[in-house]
Amino acid sequence: MSIDIEKAILIVGGYGVVGSQVARLFRQRHPDIPILLGGRNPASASKLIDEIDNAEAIKLDVTVDKPLTTLDANPIVILNVVNDSDNTLLIDSINRSIAYIDVTRWTEKMREAIDCASTKNLQGPVVLSSGWMAGVTALIAAAASQRFSIINSIDIDILYGMGDKSGPNSIEYIDRMAVPFEIVLEGEKQQRYPFSDPKTVKFPSGYKGKVYRFDTPDQMTLPTSLKAKSVSSRIGYDSALITGSLAFLIKSGVMKLLDRPIFDGIRRGLLYSSGEGASHEIVIEIIGTDSAGKPKVSVVSIVDPKGQTHLTALGAVIQLERVLALNDQQALTTDIHFPEQNTQFSAALSLLDDNGVKINGLEANGQSPM
Repeated sequence: MSIDIEKAILIVGGYGVVGSQVARLFRQRHPDIPILLGGRNPASASKLIDEIDNAEAIKLDVTVDKPLTTLDANPIVILNVVNDSDNTLLIDSINRSIAYIDVTRWTEKMREAIDCASTKNLQGPVVLSSGWMAGVTALIAAAASQRFSIINSIDIDILYGMGDKSGPNSIEYIDRMAVPFEIVLEGEKQQRYPFSDPKTVKFPSGYKGKVYRFDTPDQMTLPTSLKAKSVSSRIGYDSALITGSLAFLIKSGVMKLLDRPIFDGIRRGLLYSSGEGASHEIVIEIIGTDSAGKPKVSVVSIVDPKGQTHLTALGAVIQLERVLALNDQQALTTDIHFPEQNTQFSAALSLLDDNGVKINGLEANGQSPM
């Protein structure tokens, strides 16, 4: 290899829809840091390598035991943007003392990763940043919660644009639409079904429609990290017909009938339509009390005109810079970390602003460390 692996970052899935955007964004910000692009078909990365320079592709398959055996040396950090379903990449990274970041797990798989990493002798940070949009939503929720002494509830409401650019992994939560999931409500763990408990939300674009509960890791990590008594995530689509049809399929039991491997293509095809791009919008409402014990409500919106894959890529770059202690950030401890535990908000907010993400409603001290 011509690049110095020991000074490189490795992006697994680095020439996919999200991974390629991560590589381009990271290269723009850090032209001197080598980039390795890992995947099962390295030849597919040739055009991207020519574009970003100081990069190489390697064959890497996370479905095999010890996938990093193809490497002659250790990179400084591994960013995973594919499904590490059996934790092979996580375990191999830990055993080789390489910092590991993951942005692709649904809640059940994130719990498994936490359990797995907790039993290992960590020699570097493990960052599990699989909350909505690679942890951007959780990070902004943390920034918005600074002036709360008690957080009664955090509501995360998402508007998904059907014309948005997306990769196959982007809508895999459709596979979970017949499976109940756990939430924390008033401090108690409860079970909910997808597309239950609808409410109507007006988004920054002016679109007003119903959003429904669905499973995201934010509902697992935020109650602990921010001591929120209740956390909910809901999603709707910028088509009332699509939203209503999906709600009907789930409530009628049809989606449960489709919850078999033979129907994977049909089930995912209900939502997967990789468009040229559409704005991705999120509204976060936090209710609680301030330091004086007075009721307090904060509503923050996040809008990325370039869509959800772009926002996910930005979330991944935020975590890369965090692990690498770039932009005067403090080095992470050898432990398991979540995105909302990052108290150095200014670096993340600056990155988002530089890349066209609009955040409204965040109080001034949201740009300062706690």
